[in-house]
Amino acid sequence: MVLEVLAVAVWAMLPAYVPNNVAVLAGGGRPIDGGRRWNGSRLLGDGKTWRGTAFGIGAGLALALLLDAVAGDVGSALGVELPGVPIAAAIALPAGAMAGDVGASFLKRRTGRERGAAFPGVDQLDFVIGALGLTALVAWDWFVDVFTPGVLLAVAVLTPALHVGTNVIAYQLGLKDEPW
Repeated sequence: MVLEVLAVAVWAMLPAYVPNNVAVLAGGGRPIDGGRRWNGSRLLGDGKTWRGTAFGIGAGLALALLLDAVAGDVGSALGVELPGVPIAAAIALPAGAMAGDVGASFLKRRTGRERGAAFPGVDQLDFVIGALGLTALVAWDWFVDVFTPGVLLAVAVLTPALHVGTNVIAYQLGLKDEPW
């Protein structure tokens, strides 16, 4: 039972976990905020670009479609029932993840934090809240079937650890300026 909950949590969240990593690799270009300021500070900053956001959402969508196609076979091989991903959720998970990350950047600027500054808790869960929130809005039936209380708890526990771990690796590879 615990293995299945963990497998479903990771499987269902993969399309939301991937976009921010891809955005770092594909980023650059025109900032989403266009350089605009509010009360003297940038709305979002140079780290949130249209290209990174588009590539992040595209990668998450492609992964969701792949997961949907292989869910039955992989689930059988693992001995667990993995969910398919309907198109609405396949779009909402990565788009919500990117929206959550952009929202956190906005909050960072409003609280006086510079680009790359740590914002404990928010940095680790912003994209999860965005992904789950948007997915609940557009694919409610799938959301409640997949994100049971146990799966939500697993996501809340696993995500910060995965987030910190992948950021440390990206920092060590020179892909990020900070390890958080």
